[in-house]
Amino acid sequence: MSSLRGAVDLSGLVNRPEPAAAGAGASAEASGPARLVVDVDDRTFTQLVDVSRTVPVIVDLWASWAEQSTRLSATLVKLVREYAGRFVLARVEAERNPQLAQAFQAQEVPTVAAVIGGRPIGLFVGELPEPEIRDAIEQVLAFAAQNGVTGTVDVDDADAGADAAEPAPAPLPPLHQEAYDAIERGDFQAAIDAYTKAIAQNPGDHDAKAGLAQVSLLHRLEGRTLDEVRAAAAAAPDDVDAQLDVADADLSGGHVEDAFDRLLSLFPKLDAEGKNRVRERLVEFFEVVGAEDARVMKARGRLASLLY
Repeated sequence: MSSLRGAVDLSGLVNRPEPAAAGAGASAEASGPARLVVDVDDRTFTQLVDVSRTVPVIVDLWASWAEQSTRLSATLVKLVREYAGRFVLARVEAERNPQLAQAFQAQEVPTVAAVIGGRPIGLFVGELPEPEIRDAIEQVLAFAAQNGVTGTVDVDDADAGADAAEPAPAPLPPLHQEAYDAIERGDFQAAIDAYTKAIAQNPGDHDAKAGLAQVSLLHRLEGRTLDEVRAAAAAAPDDVDAQLDVADADLSGGHVEDAFDRLLSLFPKLDAEGKNRVRERLVEFFEVVGAEDARVMKARGRLASLLY
């Protein structure tokens, strides 16, 4: 990565004059404790703008259902700790925060940007190797220094403040914990079995249904390369298995609308068995992305028109 991308427009979320000191020499240390990793949303976005006047803020627009997005997020969390307070990482769940996603022009996840002295700058889209991410961060820090944003976050206070402010998370239900532990060790089939048992015990367990859909997606993609999946789909445009596979890859990579459109366009060409398989996969995708997502509602409507 040779240069920072052009700035995006955040005026719809932040529309106030900058303090005279912004961009002209922030203090050497952040005033008061701050977090190294913060989750922000459309409502709390202004807090990261204020932080960016002292230290650069890297913004990670991510989604839990996109495998490359979760991997990138883990890398960014690792790096923000290694840089020991020279920048702050702001995590934004893109699907739940449409204003921020639009403001940062996030057409897919992951999308990574920065905010420096209240000014937003686009960085990159998609998953990059760690050395390239480090290069992007170094460019952010250099650009920030040129604009007088050279503060640091007090790491000890930040960690202590996080521990004091956040209560311990509630324990997961036993089968959910079993599934989570299985995913952590890479045993996707065991996680599928645990979520399936949870749903059998409680058919209204929407978290288990979403978890089952997500881990099933990961299980199907395990050991497959993107080039292999796309080549098979291109060679057999009417083959249900090949198209289901590439739709999985699209969804995992954050290309939600591409995954939906591929399967909905295929649907009318299929026999009854093929249509049922595609319908089941789409319903699973809807669970992964979330029922309230506008793209899901649009795809549901399109599917309904094809069914009836």
